[in-house]
Formats: sequence, structure tokens, C-alpha cells
Amino acid sequence: MSRTHAQIVTELQARWPEHRVAPSQARVQALCDLLGSPERSCPVILIAGTNGKGSTALMIDSLLRSLGLRVGRYSSPHLVDVTERISIDGEDISEDAFDELVEQVLPLVELVDAQLIDGVAMTFFEVMTALAYAAFADAPVDVAVVEVGLGGRWDATNIVEAQVAVVCPIDLDHTHLLGDTIAEIAAEKAGIIKAGSKAVLAAQHPDAARVLLARCNEVGAEVLREGPEFGLIDRQPAVGGQVIRVETAQGPLGDIVLPLFGAHMARNAALAVAAVEAFLGGKPMSAEVITDGLEEVKVPARLEVVRRSPTVVLDTCHNPHGARATIDGLTEAFDFNPLIGVVAMMADKDVAGVMAIFAEAMTTIVCTTIASTSRALPAMGLAELAADAFGAERVRGADDMAAAIEEAVRLADEAGPGAGVLIAGSVYAAGEARAMLVRQGEDS
Repeated sequence: MSRTHAQIVTELQARWPEHRVAPSQARVQALCDLLGSPERSCPVILIAGTNGKGSTALMIDSLLRSLGLRVGRYSSPHLVDVTERISIDGEDISEDAFDELVEQVLPLVELVDAQLIDGVAMTFFEVMTALAYAAFADAPVDVAVVEVGLGGRWDATNIVEAQVAVVCPIDLDHTHLLGDTIAEIAAEKAGIIKAGSKAVLAAQHPDAARVLLARCNEVGAEVLREGPEFGLIDRQPAVGGQVIRVETAQGPLGDIVLPLFGAHMARNAALAVAAVEAFLGGKPMSAEVITDGLEEVKVPARLEVVRRSPTVVLDTCHNPHGARATIDGLTEAFDFNPLIGVVAMMADKDVAGVMAIFAEAMTTIVCTTIASTSRALPAMGLAELAADAFGAERVRGADDMAAAIEEAVRLADEAGPGAGVLIAGSVYAAGEARAMLVRQGEDS
């Protein structure tokens, strides 16, 4: 009897999970070798960094498709279903195609499992990474846009020799795995920069910049830096997003409509343009290609309006750097008064740092938890940390996401037409909320 998609996904996710990293590329390399080296089937743009990887990857994907190329994109984590992680031509892989691919690859996974390389069977992320490379080879795609899972140097995605290595802003996150300082974390992420590649670097903390530039010098990689070589020139908020002007290989280009909110998204767009032009060997894209590519970008759960009356906005931000970008973008784009927050976070994050930033903008916070993972901070524990930043009188609790959204909407309705709701925190929390608020297949 054939297994359902849900059963296949459950079995995959029962493997060593993403947050318990087993630092080695030997297992994923062994599987890809058995699959005939699909990771070598096309050129790769690899994207690392602390914040902005997912949205930058989506913009790069859209620009490459605007050029007429067939694009594969691998991202993590997913919001609702694992099929979101593997995209071909801008469409998530179908459940049927994913399930068939798993059934084909699983016997080889079991061969690698049996070897217990470094004492560990294949992890969930390693299997998913190999599945993505296999799907891209089967398609076949012209180019793969691949988001690093964690760090870079030993990440499963980094078994490729990426033609272009993109490094988004680096900040403190996953310190228990990557190091306690920005320089140590940058050293891990710099591992995606290889000999002969082009490194496209977002503006960085000076400690990170020194490490990244030293790596480029060490391996002889060509460097493109935000500021000297490319960047955002200007941006003006507009209905449904913003109008931006960026520095391209051919000079300044303006009047680009970006249907996303926030200065961080505008800078990610400039980074994406530079990455694609680096991939093209420094050849400029036409104004039409850039304009069309960025106008078509959709980034779920990034200041995404998922309900009206009251307006409910969904975002992901699991560290202070991300929280600041979220609040700045929300404040600029929406004039909510009051702002009601719905927040759920993982226990291993800098929750206090995020709460301090949320307390500046949220009138009331509804603290909840995430049903799908044991890593989530319980609602009561989050409420206690929130009370330190907000004061107990501004904090509410809810047992689950559905109850939290219901409470926030009730508070917003009572407050009147100027009120809004922001659901923010973990990607998994955003996934739970989005599954409740956005119908499958619906473009919000």
C-alpha cells in the first residue's frame, strides 16, 4: 500500500532535525555521488547570511526567470509544507512529484544511513538538499538558486562550487553552533566563497567585512561590495510597496516598482540585481528585465497582508536584527494605532532582545506557542519575558495560534478602524498562521 504525502513527510521529518546540526558534508556528498552528482548539473548561486536569505533568493529567482532562464530554487525552512523548499520555474514542486522523487531516492538514502558516516544517519536537511539537487538535474534547470541552511562552511548545500556566493547581512544568531562573535559567524559563512567564484557582499559589520574580504583574497574570488560596487540609491514608499532606484552594472536605474515593504527589502533587491549581473559575468541586465523581474516578486510572510478589517500583517523575525527591520518596515508602510502583536518564538533565540524592540511599537502583545515543534517557548514562558519589556498590563497569553489570532482581532475590533495586528516571530509560527489565514493557492 502506497504511503500518503503526509506519511512520507512525517518519516522524513523524523530524521535528525535541522536544529541539531551534525557538521559534516560526507553524508550528503555520499548520497549525491550515488545519484550521479546532480549538484554538478547546473551553475549555482549560493546565498548565506543571518537575515534576508529567503527574500533575496526569491528576487534572484524572479530576475533570472525574467531573463528567460529555467530556475531551480531551494529554500528553508518552509512555512506550511516541505514542497515549498523545492521550486522550479517559480512553482513549488507538486506533492506527487515530491513523493515520487522521495520513493526513487530513499533506497540510496538507506545505503548511506547504513554506513553511519561520522556515527550519524542522514539528517532531514541533508536528504532534502540532495532531493533538491536531484530535482534540478531531472528538470533540468539552467541555474540553481540555493539558500544555505545554517552557517556555510559545512552546510549540506555547500557541496557545490558556486559560481556566485552571495552573503546577506551577518549578525549574531545560532551562536551555540556558529560562534559567539560576529567574526566567528562570518568565518563560517565565508566558507561558501570558493576559488574562482564571484562574491557579492551586502553591507556588513566591520568585523564580518574583514573576515569575508580576507576569505576572498585567500581564494582569489572577485568581490562586489554594497556601497563601492552596487547598492540602493533611493527609495520612496508607495501603495503596495515602494519605488526604488539601484546602482546596476550599467549605472543607476530608477522607477522600479518593488511590491514589498521596508528598507531592508529595497536593499535586498539591490543585492539580488548585483548577484544576477555577477552571474552574467558582469554583463548588465536591461532595464526591462530588472523592472519586470522585481515587479513580479512575491515573498510570503514578509510584511504580508493576510487579512483586512482589521488589517493583519504576517512577518518572520527571530532575532533582534530581523525584528528591527520588521518594525521599521511596518511603521513606514502602515499607520496602525494601536498595534496588537501576536508572537511565538523558539526557546533558543534572543527572545528578550526581540521583545525590547517589539515593546517600542506594539501596544499589546498576545503571546502564544508553536504546536508543530518541541523547540518552541511555551506561551507562559514567552509572556514572562514579554512582561519584562512591555509591563504585565500590556501582555496577554493564548494557548495556541488560533486562539491568539482570535484574541488579537477582538482587541483590534474593539479599538476601532485605526488598529492593526502584526503576527511575528518564528518562521514556524508564521507558517501556522498563514495556513489558517491564506487559502491554499491564493495570492495574497
